[in-house]
Amino acid sequence: MPKAIDIQAELSALTHLRSRQKDTPEDVVGDAFTRLAEYDEGAVFTGSFDGESAWERHTKGDELVHVLAGKTRLIILGEQGENILELGAGMLAVVPKSCWHRFYSSGGVTILTVTPQPTDHSLADDPR
Repeated sequence: MPKAIDIQAELSALTHLRSRQKDTPEDVVGDAFTRLAEYDEGAVFTGSFDGESAWERHTKGDELVHVLAGKTRLIILGEQGENILELGAGMLAVVPKSCWHRFYSSGGVTILTVTPQPTDHSLADDPR
């Protein structure tokens, strides 16, 4: 059944993940994110962190990333090398299906994503 979701209320119940590292355990990362709604073969998520994430990719579809607050560098690995997008509040990007990508934010970022599942993760320097 459709429902309205108060994103700010959901975010207020979360803990901002400080000094995130690519090897931060998933249960710790999970405390900073919440699943807002199911969507197609995935879900809508939101969360807040600073630091860097591990590489990830989604083989079932594109991922939409919307920055709600703060800034982040979104690094996407493509055939021609790294594509680096500097995103601030109010900006969005689409990560193409199956492209490895990660986030880096020195000052903190709050994001909303529409993410197909499952998600693959890698700690390799270059997961391709």
